Amino acid sequence: MPYVLPDRVYTAAQVRELDARLIAAGTPGIELMQRAAEALWQVVQQRWPHQRQMTVLCGGGNNAGDGYLLAKLALQAGWQVVVWAVADPQTLQGDAASALQAARADGVDIQRWHGQALLAGVLVDALLGTGLSGEVRGDYVDAIAQINAASGPVLSVDLPSGLDADRGVTLGCAVIADLTVTFIGLKLGLLTGEGPDYSGELLFAALADGEAADPSFERLSMARWAKTLPVRKQAAHKGHFGHLLIVGGGQGMGGAIMLAAEAALCSGAGKISVATRPEHVAPLLSRCPELMVRGIDGVAQLQGLLEQADALVIGPGLGRDSWAQALLDAALEWQGPRVLDADALNLLAERAAPVTLGADTVISPHPAEAARLLAWDNARVQSDRPAALARLVDLLGCSVILKGAGSLVASTDAALPAVCTDGNPGMAVGGMGDVLSGLLGALLAQRIPAARAARYAVLVHALAGESAASGGQVGMRASDMFIPIKALLNQREAE
Repeated sequence: MPYVLPDRVYTAAQVRELDARLIAAGTPGIELMQRAAEALWQVVQQRWPHQRQMTVLCGGGNNAGDGYLLAKLALQAGWQVVVWAVADPQTLQGDAASALQAARADGVDIQRWHGQALLAGVLVDALLGTGLSGEVRGDYVDAIAQINAASGPVLSVDLPSGLDADRGVTLGCAVIADLTVTFIGLKLGLLTGEGPDYSGELLFAALADGEAADPSFERLSMARWAKTLPVRKQAAHKGHFGHLLIVGGGQGMGGAIMLAAEAALCSGAGKISVATRPEHVAPLLSRCPELMVRGIDGVAQLQGLLEQADALVIGPGLGRDSWAQALLDAALEWQGPRVLDADALNLLAERAAPVTLGADTVISPHPAEAARLLAWDNARVQSDRPAALARLVDLLGCSVILKGAGSLVASTDAALPAVCTDGNPGMAVGGMGDVLSGLLGALLAQRIPAARAARYAVLVHALAGESAASGGQVGMRASDMFIPIKALLNQREAE
């Protein structure tokens, strides 16, 4: 059974609809449960073949049915198995009740949950699924706490119990799984926010072929995006690949503009100009002689550079003083593809009214910057990242990258919002956002439309982070991204 993650991502309600469609098309619900159990058992045999002991914790829904059938398969294979029923088994209905009866008929040891229950071997979380709407309550709180305190490997069925399937937040508490096998449709909550920390390694099993439904998000992958940049013609010259202007580097913040500029050099822009504080000119030219660097004291010196530019990045190390504000004002008046990041976003948030940025603009806030733009607090953004993303697009009328674990991307066009499942915690260091800005700007300079550039840049940036972490995540530097970015942009086929 294939376990590769698909590119279509759904809400919990959509997955329930997909499940209903499969049943209506002729696949009985109990058959889907049996296939789910078989997929889970296959994973257990591959990952933990020497355990020979399994503890299954079952709730009161269809996840419990999957758990009971998995217990039956493990028992048939000679494993020592016990099921702890956190919900009264007599309350089970439909297919879940049939699964319970099948497990009992095969002699599976089923016991009612109590606080001193022994959890041993592979721990299977079949407690709560996508139907959970409020906070975890009652015996489920205790059961989840004991799973998380136990020493054995934890396998979650479809979704770690207590995790919101749409928002990627915990509903009071949640199981911390080593591995999650999710079914029917890929759920957004597994991919963003807290989801990856709770789901562990994520595998997918479709269980049946069915009519595809319109998803809510796209999972970014090179299978779809590898050919975003066209092949360069032999007769090409630098003018074909655009002139990018990068603006930033306020007092004491020359490093950010250096990182953005060097990232742009590795990302294919034909020409790159940098407008920055005069004191940063010599260090920039010393590091990257390919750049055209101009030290500016104010807007008058910026205007000529703007007239020559095909795309603009403003924000890396910009600062928030009057110099920075004047440069941002000029950038907002300029008509063309642009990226606003870092202090450009902080200055934008201080304005009395929202500014409509337009479809040619990309912003890339982290959650705190997003909160400032929305006049929310950081917790509110993180409690519903998809809602924050949609609100930013509506408010500012541009493409938005909401950075963080499971970065989200959306735009004003009809393209699906996207989620990135690549990247790693080693990228949580200063300068990574500046590298993304430089990459984005170079794509815009090469005439990639803003909505596409935003999605492709996020994917390439994340995959470059994976490559840069090959020697370990601790101690990664933003400058480690340059060589992998160049390699990925030159990759024509998905691996």
